[in-house]
Amino acid sequence: MAKVIPDGWRELAAGEAGGAAERELATLALLERGLPAAYTVYHGVHWTRLDEGGFSIYGDIDFVVVNAAGELLAIEQRSGFLEEGPQGLSSRRRGRDRNVAVGIARSRTALQARLAARLGGPVPRIEYLVYCPDYFVRQAHTAGIEPERIVDAAVRDQLIPRIRAILPPGEHSGHAPEVHRFLRDEIKLEPDVAARLGIARERITRVAGGLSQWARALDFDPYRLRVVGTAGSGKTQLALAEYSAAIAAGRRPLYVCFNRPLADHLAHIAPEGGLACTFHHLCERVLAAHGERPDYAKPDAFDALIARAGELEVPDDLRFDSIIVDEGQDFSADWAQQLWRHAADDDARRIWLEDPMQNLYARPPIELPGWVTLRAHSNFRSPRPVVRMLQALLPAAEHIEAASPFEADEVELLAYDTAHPLTTRVKEAIRLCFAAGFHAQDVAIISWRGREQSELLRHDRLGANALRSFTGQYDLLGQPEYSGGEVLIESVYRFKGQSAPAVILAEIDFETLDERTLRKLFVGATRAMMKLVLVASERAAAQLRDKLGAHP
Repeated sequence: MAKVIPDGWRELAAGEAGGAAERELATLALLERGLPAAYTVYHGVHWTRLDEGGFSIYGDIDFVVVNAAGELLAIEQRSGFLEEGPQGLSSRRRGRDRNVAVGIARSRTALQARLAARLGGPVPRIEYLVYCPDYFVRQAHTAGIEPERIVDAAVRDQLIPRIRAILPPGEHSGHAPEVHRFLRDEIKLEPDVAARLGIARERITRVAGGLSQWARALDFDPYRLRVVGTAGSGKTQLALAEYSAAIAAGRRPLYVCFNRPLADHLAHIAPEGGLACTFHHLCERVLAAHGERPDYAKPDAFDALIARAGELEVPDDLRFDSIIVDEGQDFSADWAQQLWRHAADDDARRIWLEDPMQNLYARPPIELPGWVTLRAHSNFRSPRPVVRMLQALLPAAEHIEAASPFEADEVELLAYDTAHPLTTRVKEAIRLCFAAGFHAQDVAIISWRGREQSELLRHDRLGANALRSFTGQYDLLGQPEYSGGEVLIESVYRFKGQSAPAVILAEIDFETLDERTLRKLFVGATRAMMKLVLVASERAAAQLRDKLGAHP
């Protein structure tokens, strides 16, 4: 079995990385399993500080295989579709076409020059191989690459034999240790990379450690903790950790948020023994305990529901030992005071989680005097190009640290108008996601508009893709019902607090790029874990381009 450097990559190998990263992790597992111990494989798939090459170690080199003699084989992997033309093979990366032969030749030359400078003498041979596991090369003789150096979908089961034929195991040489030191320096490998990767465990957003551990390690009495954390910092993960720990300790927790899908999601994954619901659902339960039902036919039904719940005595079964408020920026001060009535006693733990930049309802900030405040600025979920875009648009986003383990593709912007209708552009965006290696279930279309105003949410399919959308109904267990289809489509309001590997933020339209619009863009864009495509009206796209100073 080959040695793989750096370690820790298996954390994302069980189908959790998504897109091109998942395809490269599958290749990495194949290389480790198929090559003998004489080989070492260096890769750039997952650590936290990648260069502009995305998943690459160097330029267009995704893997470097080194034999015992210190000789190298540079492997470029191109997942998804390729184009064949007069200039050879090409693919689309980070918004532009890239010639495969030219890219790997340039990277090999640069790598060879730097290795020569490091060794100060003869350089070991650097061979190359192009691996395109999803594409059948039809005209290998015109690809600009020697046919025996191409492993395509037709012969992908020959990848390991082809590597061994090009780069035999070899015998140990004196310069091999220096080659390995060079590669470790070149990829900026750090000793704690596996621990840092642990922060992005489980689909990048599930923080194992970090906020969910050290926030709960704080010790003060009474326990009143306010966490002001940016999108993707692990606030909901902290909520789940607190909720689960309370149950394990024999206490009853209450998790409350404004957004129904987020409450449903946490209720689905949390252990039994507490209550996870929206604030309005909690008020409904208070009324139900007194034999009353809200009248939703009234125009002010929700305000009346809250007011009536505040007048009634809170029953014992709706008092809790821990109260966790998620997406607190959506709450009013009156709601907060009403929530504290549900504490079992004065010693009940209280955690308030919020992100002021996701305040879509223009609520004034809540005063929580005497509470300990913790600020979390690291975004572990959003790709770094997304964070860079938001920093350029939002002055308030400048303090956010881009901590995703993936550089990923640059944000793509598609404009729709009468000549290029909205649905055509969204179908194009779906193709871009598929071409990048994402599956249908990895893609979420997020409408800028609400359910009633959205044109897209009226469709049950776009081209060959059946859409999966909320029907507006709930089953007998209170779970939301969705239509058939694989590509999820939701409004930005309902998808708040959730995420997907590839996000298409569509129907973006506004007259002025004001603060409220920017906050909405922030919420939608930070739902993406690996890839983001914006589909905007021509007038909105023009303002975004002008603000960014360049065309994404």
